[in-house]
Amino acid sequence: MAKHQRPGRISSYEGRPLARPAEDLVDQGLAFDIGTVLSRRRILTLVGLGAATAGLAACGSGSATSAGATSGSTASASTASTSTSGASGEIPQETAGPYPGDGSNGPDVLEQSGVVRSDIRSSFGTATGTAGGVPMTLELAITDLAGGGGAFTGVAVYVWHCDREGRYSMYSQGVTEQNYLRGVQVADTAGKVRFTSIFPACYSGRWPHIHFEVYPDQASITDATKAIATSQVALPKDICDKVYAQSGYEASVANLSKVSLASDNVFGDDGAVRQLPTVTGSVTSGYTVSLAVGVDTTTTAGNGQTSGVPGGQPGGQPPGGQSG
Repeated sequence: MAKHQRPGRISSYEGRPLARPAEDLVDQGLAFDIGTVLSRRRILTLVGLGAATAGLAACGSGSATSAGATSGSTASASTASTSTSGASGEIPQETAGPYPGDGSNGPDVLEQSGVVRSDIRSSFGTATGTAGGVPMTLELAITDLAGGGGAFTGVAVYVWHCDREGRYSMYSQGVTEQNYLRGVQVADTAGKVRFTSIFPACYSGRWPHIHFEVYPDQASITDATKAIATSQVALPKDICDKVYAQSGYEASVANLSKVSLASDNVFGDDGAVRQLPTVTGSVTSGYTVSLAVGVDTTTTAGNGQTSGVPGGQPGGQPPGGQSG
């Protein structure tokens, strides 16, 4: 017996007449079912494309906002490199420490002929010492934030750091007559400077680091008060672990185990988010340490000193000296 259409039963679906209006929707036959499935897939495809487009737009907007908010990032380390290089905001102003060698606390290497050089491993002038250690190339890219963020061409960058034993030349016992691991370079048209050096030690109480000051030009370096930025580069732990496993760095292993970026009295306020560089290379070929350095001449540079502390001491005890 044929089925009779019940009251309220539909005779069409999605604008298409039903082949069997007396039957339920699920009993309209294979051709009707295939047409319905294809129609739904088209709709889902369009909806999916719209959602994906919206999602991409949201991601793009979110990335821009995040970059602006954090002004830097720290990427995960690989076996070959640690990547963070990109601070888009101003480099934090930090202490120059008690061993600047810029005349603000005793010795002044910046008045000596020969300080403008790219290879800072050896002493110059009348000194003849050379610092040993795992080779390191330091690259800083200076940008002029007050001038629109372009390359800060012509600025002079003074760099200094401790040796493999944690000593600062000109200050620490045993190396007071040396001036190695100190030098100045003038930024090229891309705002970049490059120094050939050795990987510094980790001494008691401080995270491994490199000091630098930025001056308006080479003529300004003999006056420490003219520095337009003073900061430090924080060296990534995974790279430090590899370097400190090498001969000559034995003391650094124990010292590094007792400090962290969070506990460091210079980097601890923000985890060195703008001061962690990109590092590539190996202990055999040497490492290249690269950092983007944003300088804003409209803000106070601070001349690298910590208020109320002689020489700007931040704490930490390098061998044969004060905190640095």
